[in-house]
Order: sequence, then C-alpha cells, then structure tokens
Amino acid sequence: MDTGVLVVGAGPTGLLLACELALAGVRPLVVDKRPRPHRESRALNLHPRSIELMDMRGLAERFLAAGRTVPGWRFAVSLKQPLDFTGLDTRHPYALLLAQARTEALLAERARELGVEIHRGHEAGGLRQYAERVETDVSGPEGPVTIRSAYVVGCDGGRSLVRQAAGIGFPGTRESMTAVVGDFAVADHTHNERARQHGVLVARLEDGLTRYVVMDPQRIRVPSTEPVTPEEFRTSLVRVCGSDCGIGEPRWLSRFGNTTRLAESYRRGRVLLAGDAAHVHFPVGAQGLNTGLQDAMNLGWKLAATVRGWAPPGLLDTYQAERHPVGRAVTTGTRAQTLLVELPITEQYAGPAGHLCELFDTLLGMEDVNRYLACRIAALDTVYPPTGPDADPLTGRRMPDIGLTTTAASTRVYELLHDGRFVLLRFDGEEHPRAATAPASSDRTRVVSVREHGDHPDLWGVSEILIRPDGHIAWATRLPESRALHSERAGALTAWTGAY
Repeated sequence: MDTGVLVVGAGPTGLLLACELALAGVRPLVVDKRPRPHRESRALNLHPRSIELMDMRGLAERFLAAGRTVPGWRFAVSLKQPLDFTGLDTRHPYALLLAQARTEALLAERARELGVEIHRGHEAGGLRQYAERVETDVSGPEGPVTIRSAYVVGCDGGRSLVRQAAGIGFPGTRESMTAVVGDFAVADHTHNERARQHGVLVARLEDGLTRYVVMDPQRIRVPSTEPVTPEEFRTSLVRVCGSDCGIGEPRWLSRFGNTTRLAESYRRGRVLLAGDAAHVHFPVGAQGLNTGLQDAMNLGWKLAATVRGWAPPGLLDTYQAERHPVGRAVTTGTRAQTLLVELPITEQYAGPAGHLCELFDTLLGMEDVNRYLACRIAALDTVYPPTGPDADPLTGRRMPDIGLTTTAASTRVYELLHDGRFVLLRFDGEEHPRAATAPASSDRTRVVSVREHGDHPDLWGVSEILIRPDGHIAWATRLPESRALHSERAGALTAWTGAY
C-alpha cells in the first residue's frame, strides 16, 4: 500500500495534521491502534490560539457551538487568582470547554470531508527508512501489511512506537507525583465551590457529567500504573475537602503522573513527531492538546510542500527549529507550575509553600503579570525565529485577525486563510490584475490589495505582509512602492513559496 504521508495516531494532533495535508493536496493515510475513538476525554479545553487555528480554516463556529466558553484559566489549581483571557489581543479572548472526544469527532468529520482515510484497529510497528521512502509494518484486522510512504509522522502519544522505531531519544524527568481524575453522572454541586477552594479541579462536562481532579497528600506518591477504585476516589475527596461531593458511580476513573519528557529531535530523516509523541508533561495549564494542535498546524503545510516538490530548501527543517523550542518552553513551564501544585499539597498549604502561593496570587493580581502569563498559556506569544538579520520585527509573530476592506469586499485576515494558502497583503489599495506573483506560484499565494484595515498598532507603517498558511508572518516590509520593494518581495516569495 502506498500513500504520500502516513499519520500514526487519530487523536486531535494526527487528525488536524491529516486535514492540513489533504487541504494542501497531499493524500494522507491515518492509522490508529484503537478500534474506535475514546469515549473518555483527558483534555477538556481549547485555548485562544487553538480556537484561532480553527478560525483560520473556517471551523471555529463548529467548535464554539459544541462547547462552552469561559473567561480564563488556572495557572495552577493551588492559586486563587485565575488567568484572565478577556483582555488578550484576539477575537477569541476565552477558553473553550470542550471534551477531547468531541474535539476528535469534529476533526474526524472535517477529515472525512477532505477525503482522508482513517483506519482504526491498525497498529504501527517497525519501520525502515530508505532514500526516497519509509516502509512501516502495520497490523490490522485483516493481518499485517507494509505501508510505503514518503514520510511518516508519529502522533501516537507519549509511548509512541514511531518515536521508538525511529530511535529518537525521549529524555526528561520521571514521575514523582500523581493525581486521580473521575467523571461522574451524579454529583451534589452544592459542594463544588468548597472543593475548588481546597484545590480540587471541578468541571461540568457535556452529557451531564462532572469531572473532579483530586491530589490527595496521602496518595500523591502512588504510581500511575495502580488502578483507581471508587472507594479510593471518594475517600480522597473527603480527606481533601471534607465532602465526597455526592458523587455516584463513576463513568471513568484514571490516575496520571507528572512525567515530563521532550523528544531529542522532532525529525529523523523521513520520520517526524508531533503532539504527545514529542512532548509530555503534567496537565497544569491544560497545554498538552493545544500544543499538539499547534505542532500540526506548523508541520502540515511544510510537509505538504515537501511532498509536492515545491518546498524551498530547508523548509521542512524549520519545523524542528520553530516547534522544538516551544516544546521546551511548555515542558519547563509546566514543571514550574507543578511545583506550585505539589509543594502546597505536601505541606498542606502551610509554611513556605503557602507563602509562595500567596506571593503568586499577589503577582497574578497585577494586570501586566497576569497578561504575560495568560499570553503564554494561551500560546498567543509564540514568535518563530526570523530567517535573516534584517527581518522586520513582525517576522515570525502571529498575524492579528484584523478587519480588511479590499478592492472586492470587506473581510478579515483569518477568512483569507481558509484554503491554506499564503496571503500577501498589500496596503496600497490598488488593483493588481496579475497579482504580485508569477503564474508558477499563484496557486500558493493569494494577493490582496487592502484599502482600509483595522487600526492595529503593530501594523503602523507596514506596506506589505506575507502571511504563512499557519497564520504567522513570513515577511513584512515598510518600504514604499519601489524597485527595492519589488526585489524584497521577490526574495520573500521565492524563499517561502519556492517560486516568483
């Protein structure tokens, strides 16, 4: 069996990656060892940047209709002061409470619309790399098969078989504490606020379920491999907050730990990693699923360009250069947040740990500090390294979703990104019949002449901006119309789209 790209893992990361590849004209094949999607949901939310990604592909309304927005999130459950997303520079200044199972279902629906094949009950095993292809052994209901593909992407979780088969190291720290999570159809919600005040995470889910996450000082050293019983869960709730919150029989119980690891590399030859296969950590800040989605958005168009043969030299290497530092920042940041959770629990909110929490609550009460940390958790502050020493300061930053009045209609930036192409904005208000690109690259770049745009301070003085398919700025200039501008534009389009 042959395919352009084999995606191993049909979780949110793998499904979004498959959608991006299909949108860009590459035929992906997705395999997942699970015979059916998970009913349980480890992750519960989408942060602002992830909602922006869905907006860029015209999917935001689907997701917003399926979940519930909240104005912020917790930096650590031991802190009283929440992060405030409402003042962030985005059209989506909130978190979206949406169970992972629902996120997967929506992305699978989109993948099917784009013609993506998803084969469940198929487990990837060994793989062999050659100069022009990868051969992957896959076992399924009808027996073993070998799948030949140009590239393989492991989106198969923290125990990734793809990562192991490729020989990519996964260094980090071992588990030192655990927590328990349970979803219940029956609960007494009058006790929820008290539970939250004692460090229990409480979330109302769809289908009438309520989730409780408990870190019991007497049980946080229990290995994550030990099953959770209803009796243990109820006892821990009582011990932590003085009530069992009226919970009934659980729909799902699990134990998870704070193992933190980051892949040595996100790429080895024709094998790449994304999502939990590349990074795992304690779920403080709810960043895991969101970081995986952002990996997929960064990788999809680059991998498609490489498979289709028009990628400029080194384009696929920028996936490692751009996303590995993000993975390192997330894993180191969550380790710091985990300390703010673990220390107060082990000291029962007394002594230095309690004072540390009081200090952080005071800092989070300061608007600038709160906004800084909110931007980090929301992933709105991600800036990719510029490609040259003379790059404009906007280069590598996310493009704000400003409103635009073009020569044709009124729109906004993210609506122009629905088809996954580059967008060149020219703030001159003039019609350019032949656009600004040669025919060879016209299918890769949409050129838009802007008459008026939202008054965003970051864009003052900018004459042209080239926006990547993932919504980050590839190139910007402040030069007026001139021979120098033409030369700069040609260089940028060649460097990023492979032709001019």
